[in-house]
Amino acid sequence: MIEISKQEVSSGFWPDLVICWQRLPNKFFFFSLLSVWLLLFQYFGNSVLGYIHSPSLFIWLDNSYHGGSQVSDDGHGYMIPFLVVGLFWWKRKELLELPLVLWSPGIFFVMGGILLHLFGFAVQQPRFSVVGMFAGIYGLMGMAWGRAWLKETIFPFWLFIFCVPLSALLTSVTFPLRLLVTWLVTIIANLLTIHVVRQGTILFGPDGSYQYEVAAACSGMRSLVAIFLLATVYGFLMFRSPSRRLLLMSLALPLSVLGNLARMLCIIFAAELGGQSTGNYVHESSIFSMIPYIPAIAGLMLVGRWLEKKPEPVSK
Repeated sequence: MIEISKQEVSSGFWPDLVICWQRLPNKFFFFSLLSVWLLLFQYFGNSVLGYIHSPSLFIWLDNSYHGGSQVSDDGHGYMIPFLVVGLFWWKRKELLELPLVLWSPGIFFVMGGILLHLFGFAVQQPRFSVVGMFAGIYGLMGMAWGRAWLKETIFPFWLFIFCVPLSALLTSVTFPLRLLVTWLVTIIANLLTIHVVRQGTILFGPDGSYQYEVAAACSGMRSLVAIFLLATVYGFLMFRSPSRRLLLMSLALPLSVLGNLARMLCIIFAAELGGQSTGNYVHESSIFSMIPYIPAIAGLMLVGRWLEKKPEPVSK
């Protein structure tokens, strides 16, 4: 077991980094294998060469995150590695106190990653290869630092699942969300004596003074993912009970719907007061685009405070 005192990890970022690097065993073993593993996905990672004429899985991911000239609903994939590394750094003292030893069963995770990649390569579905790549990295960590390391790093490592581009596959989820938001906007607006007509995912004034569609880009997928990530990180940093963490994570969907409902109501209210152009201003404003996150952050904080006041179950 590697012991590290509190004073050794509290003297500043660079001194901490040097100390942690010195105390981390099997570095050459891990990073050598990691380099080979990543090179595999650089040169033999992508078999879909029709749109992305490159064998690199990383270039395929970059194109998926961009979605053309703008960042798509999968654009959060860029920030996930930084988030995971930051959470590893947050847990560095706990990790360095573990019995860090070579553990050969970790190779089974690597083999599982290879099988997933081969399957994805054969059926031309790079998403399987992405999962396989991260499964292999998880296995390499286990081989280098042991079973205890894997147990302690299930979170945050599983957050890499958000690197898998899924927005194109989630139409069955986003369309009901669009319908739900338009339905709720219509009910609330009419309760406030603001007459709004709904036709599918389109909202318009009875006199035709404005018209808006809750399009796929406005379905709330971005805010849903962002709020889910926020709830997950908040839950794991503040609580050790799995039930409390899951409770916070489960709030992501209703809080996302609530936030997008608030944004659409602001657009409709603005259009009612100033017509289509005023509503367009609210719709396109970067300031008003932050509205969905206000009820989400407030809701998570309120529930978190409530949970903090309750005694946390003692794990056996």
